[in-house]
Amino acid sequence: MTMTRTTLRLSTVLIASLLALPAAAQKKSGMKFAPDPVKSAPATGPASKTLERALKLYENEDYYSASIELHKVIEGESGDSEANKQRGEFWMGKTLYNLKFYSASLSYFDRIVQKGPAHSYYNATLKWLSSLSRVLPDSAGILEKIGKYNKGELEQPALESVRNELYYLLGRYFYTQGKFKEAVDLFAQVPLDSEFFVKAKFFEGVTHVRERDGKGAAESFKDILRKNQEKPDKSTEEFVDVANLALARTFYSTGQFQTAVKYFEKIGQDSPDWLPSLFESSWAYFQLGAAGYSKALGNIHTLNAPFFENEFFPESLILKSVIYFYNCLYDKSQEALNEFAEVYPSLKKDIDDLLARHPDNSELNEYATKIREGTAGLPDKVERAARGVLQDRTLLKQLAYVEELERELKQVESAEPAWKSTAVAANILQDLTLQKSLSGNEVGKLARERLQRLSAEIGEFEKQRLKIEFEILNAQKGQLTQDVMSEQETKPNIQQPRNFIADDEHEYWPFVGEYWKDELGYYRVRVASQCRR
Repeated sequence: MTMTRTTLRLSTVLIASLLALPAAAQKKSGMKFAPDPVKSAPATGPASKTLERALKLYENEDYYSASIELHKVIEGESGDSEANKQRGEFWMGKTLYNLKFYSASLSYFDRIVQKGPAHSYYNATLKWLSSLSRVLPDSAGILEKIGKYNKGELEQPALESVRNELYYLLGRYFYTQGKFKEAVDLFAQVPLDSEFFVKAKFFEGVTHVRERDGKGAAESFKDILRKNQEKPDKSTEEFVDVANLALARTFYSTGQFQTAVKYFEKIGQDSPDWLPSLFESSWAYFQLGAAGYSKALGNIHTLNAPFFENEFFPESLILKSVIYFYNCLYDKSQEALNEFAEVYPSLKKDIDDLLARHPDNSELNEYATKIREGTAGLPDKVERAARGVLQDRTLLKQLAYVEELERELKQVESAEPAWKSTAVAANILQDLTLQKSLSGNEVGKLARERLQRLSAEIGEFEKQRLKIEFEILNAQKGQLTQDVMSEQETKPNIQQPRNFIADDEHEYWPFVGEYWKDELGYYRVRVASQCRR
């Protein structure tokens, strides 16, 4: 077995974690466009009486009635020309947007996008896609629709008010397609005074990470911090912790562990990323060798405090064991492994059994809802562990889309009976029902993947546990291989002082078995190596 300090644990989480935006940045209130004057429509030719009636109803903000008339135009019931049908599709999208049928609105705009430049309203639709991106989660598929456009089409004068947002959104689409250069070029177009500057810089940094450009990534993330220092506002402040965490992970991935620690420690206790930052900084401290062992173990002590019984960091116990092993403290190393063995192998089995009982993704979606609500009837530790992984932000985005579809379905059901009985209402109901079914299945798929990943990770840690136990037995017999011995701490055994020396802002208190909230994150553990040259 080889255990080295160059273990890059963060490599498995770096990219995915960087993509996790603050919750408040996921969804913004939608733009409210004033009703467009009919004369601004790009289509030529006279409007039919039905279309004229629909547009008049729209201008009077009688959107339900307008939708009925527009449906007649789109379906050709009033003998409209192709130009009028295209006009009807565009105005139907806007009508449903104003009715807050956002997913249904997107379906009509998607018809336009799929027809491309041949549709008279292809370019005009971009403005509405940008607005829908603020009220629908990414999982609704808006990025894919914006990806049908090229950068030149964003330059049209009518898009001036939303151009920076479209640079950001199209850049994100290119990122998902692995077109990193095009993505960076678009992110760089977003100016400093734009509300989308910080988001663009964040994804610019993520793109540089994918390109293995640590220097470029660091500069992008630092731009976020610089803007917050120069002109703090709500749009930048919510990204400060994310930027610091991203910088920490970037410096860790490039082997700059001391700098990584500096940024990990900027994450405050009130941040949802505080516990992950404690865990990840434990690895950074570990990479620093003897100088970092005390703080690494202190962080692990915090992570396993009773305040965080709903959080699971199984690898922290493996790291704890490895630190003690490097210092030839074999009894303590084995104790950490025993802690792991008491919980996680049986937890893995329970998770595997849970997945086996729910082979269908749509069924698992329903069961996952019970897990999140704490009503699944699972053993306590299993339910807490499963609930933890089901808080994955990608999964939560998909759940947000399901919730939006449910809201729109309820809105159909509560609408006036006269409208509910129309063909347009039936079409919307059918589309929303289908989308909800597909999205629910996707939620179940994502939930399965997250639970499978947790099981696989525990399985891998169990293998590591067995390897360390094997080496502990060899060490106790005096049969360690030269390779393993060379990995252990070989510095002279310098005894640490009985009490740590606190600075002017802190006091020293020995841990006597009770956890206090104001002590969390400040623990240190004395480590006196028992290894000899």
